Amino acid sequence: MGKEKKSKGQLRKLPKTKCCVSKSKCGRCPLRMLKEGTLPSGYTVKKRVLVRADGKKVTKKALQKAA
Repeated sequence: MGKEKKSKGQLRKLPKTKCCVSKSKCGRCPLRMLKEGTLPSGYTVKKRVLVRADGKKVTKKALQKAA
């Protein structure tokens, strides 16, 4: 259940809901994913926290569907 989705032979990483503020920026950092453009559509980052563009609450279940 906790596995990441496969899309066309690749694993898709889901972003964390909050940035851990590590110097090296982990692979699932929402800030790094936003900069690279790999953040799922409809999501953005404000004050190091992952938020939805429409203002609704971020849930892991909805995030998996979006990714």
